[in-house]
Amino acid sequence: MAGRQRVLIVLASGLLVTLVGCSSNDPTPDLDTVVDLLQQDWQHTPGVTNDGDGLQVAATARTITRQDGTGGQPNPPVNLAGTHLVTPGDFVLSASFTDVTADASWTVYDSPPVIADEFRIEPPNLRLTLRGDDLEIAVFDGSSQQDVTDPRPAHDEHATVADPEAELSVRRSGDTLEIASGGDTVSSLPLGGVFTSGRLWLGLSSTEGSFTVDSLTAAAPTGTSLTAAGPAVAQAERSADGLQDLAARIRPNFTIGSAVALGPLASDPDYAREFVGNFGALTLENAMKPQSLSPQQAVYTFEEADAIIAIAESKGMAVHGHTIAFTEAMPRWMQELPTGSQLERRASAEALLDYVTTVVTHFKGRLDSLDVVNEPFDVDQGTSFQQNIWYRIFGPGYPAVVSQVVYDADPDVRQFINENGADVPGYRQDALLKLALDTNKLGGHIYGVGLQAHVYDLETDAISADDLTDTLARFEDAGLRVRISENDVTDARGTTAQAEQYATVLATCLRSPACISYTTWGVDDRYNWWIDDDGGLQQGHDFLFNEGKPTPAYDAMRRALGD
Repeated sequence: MAGRQRVLIVLASGLLVTLVGCSSNDPTPDLDTVVDLLQQDWQHTPGVTNDGDGLQVAATARTITRQDGTGGQPNPPVNLAGTHLVTPGDFVLSASFTDVTADASWTVYDSPPVIADEFRIEPPNLRLTLRGDDLEIAVFDGSSQQDVTDPRPAHDEHATVADPEAELSVRRSGDTLEIASGGDTVSSLPLGGVFTSGRLWLGLSSTEGSFTVDSLTAAAPTGTSLTAAGPAVAQAERSADGLQDLAARIRPNFTIGSAVALGPLASDPDYAREFVGNFGALTLENAMKPQSLSPQQAVYTFEEADAIIAIAESKGMAVHGHTIAFTEAMPRWMQELPTGSQLERRASAEALLDYVTTVVTHFKGRLDSLDVVNEPFDVDQGTSFQQNIWYRIFGPGYPAVVSQVVYDADPDVRQFINENGADVPGYRQDALLKLALDTNKLGGHIYGVGLQAHVYDLETDAISADDLTDTLARFEDAGLRVRISENDVTDARGTTAQAEQYATVLATCLRSPACISYTTWGVDDRYNWWIDDDGGLQQGHDFLFNEGKPTPAYDAMRRALGD
């Protein structure tokens, strides 16, 4: 058992790090407001459980892989759906750690990280990590990085703790932040521009081991306010003239949805208002992908997906699950399942199908629909299967295998095969239609297809009303339903052209009884980020809202709905 550590953190609006070795004689200020954070909500934080006596923190091994399966950017958990702190001035956070088996990290964020498909944007934060008698103090200031997938701290300092059981403290008082051990100052931090939002989000994690948090409190000096707040989405309300309500006047059972992430739902009132006010369904953008649900074999981190689904349930929204079998976004253990011998393939097949059964059983009764297979065809707009682990183990009939297992676990969830580049007639669409029908002939239970409708280039990707009408009629004739599943449109040729394309897809979908729902792949451009060919971080402008305000595309959507 490692020595007991007591950590006292007082956060500021920013800092620069300089190690010193002196004593602090400043008196500790009288503390007026105290919040016991152990009594707050941690149930949706991966790797953290409350056993009644304290928080048990275990390594999750959560990472984010690139499209080609390489990389593995760390993705440590943050308490997003639970409690964060609001304070305009000086304050103190304190915690006691015991049973540290390897390392114990406590991170305080100015805002939640932004999680994209292939990377995590690290916000300003202060991270303290204990490893034996070593205390690492790392500061991320939110400045641009050469490689966003490998963020480096603006300051990274180490202090040796003379007595590992002595109290560690970090105190913010005015323009000074001090870290002390046993009363001796080990680091003095002049304030800078790191913490500016007046809100603090907490993360607890371990890279390799586990630890116990016996106490965790927040306090503010007399005269300084400090409150514990819940997620922003809790205050958002559905609008009687939002997109979903407008659509319901035309087709009562038609849903308009969006892909969402927990971070902005929890932290951004604009995003929460835009989403809840206008949409009647959600797709879990990344939280249900395999690397998020099972970072290690037979280890599951359902917490963030559960939190998003709980939000949907509280707002009366339908939930679309995304996704089961997918070439991308696989954890390393899944990518590396052996396939060399028949015995290995049998064991690997069992591992994959156990994953499917566990995931679908966990969410049983909470999903309206589910992508059982996502993007099965090659990335060059061809018609051959991607040679992923599902294909290598089960062969070209793997969609039927997955579909059967999903049905056994939840016969009521409507199953879809989701693909890009099949929105207009052509070889790709032919292949998708054939795959859906063949899957059902092999015993699958495919209800319909998802047409992603990504319009990245209006020269090559534009979807006309005539082409989409023919497409929807074709799938209807085959007995299949269609979701417009991931629509987004570039503004590279102007917002008028963007708006026209959005309205065309929605209006055409509404006119077809085969098209049962419409979903856009994001809410606000504030969270629309991608990496260019040179590795630079770029912001897209493809969604219906931008920085909390509706775009011309949003207005065009309203007109398409008869407003």
